[in-house]
Amino acid sequence: MAFEINIDVTGAEEFKAAMERFDSGMQRQVHERLANWAADVKALAKQLVPVQTGQLQRSIYFEVSEWVAEVGAEATYAMAVELGTRYMRARPFLYPAVQEELPRLEAIICEAIETAKMEAGL
Repeated sequence: MAFEINIDVTGAEEFKAAMERFDSGMQRQVHERLANWAADVKALAKQLVPVQTGQLQRSIYFEVSEWVAEVGAEATYAMAVELGTRYMRARPFLYPAVQEELPRLEAIICEAIETAKMEAGL
């Protein structure tokens, strides 16, 4: 004796396609907005950094890959300026820039997700 149940779900393919659009849209939206946020952090850090020759200021950069934003400075002495040494007091510029812009980050990610949902028709 065999028992069989067939269920026909209407709209499953459309839902799957919408979810795929949402996934790619969300990644794009988050990346774009995260890049804008990181650019704002970089700009603020450039304003806050102590300047003598301008090398440290010019070395400030940002990179965004997937859901990770990196803001830093490539000058060899950047960490000594940011954290200080036993001979020099700290003059932080990266940490304060991130801290000031951090409250916006959650809102930016939520906006990106909402935009992706609308684009996907969800």
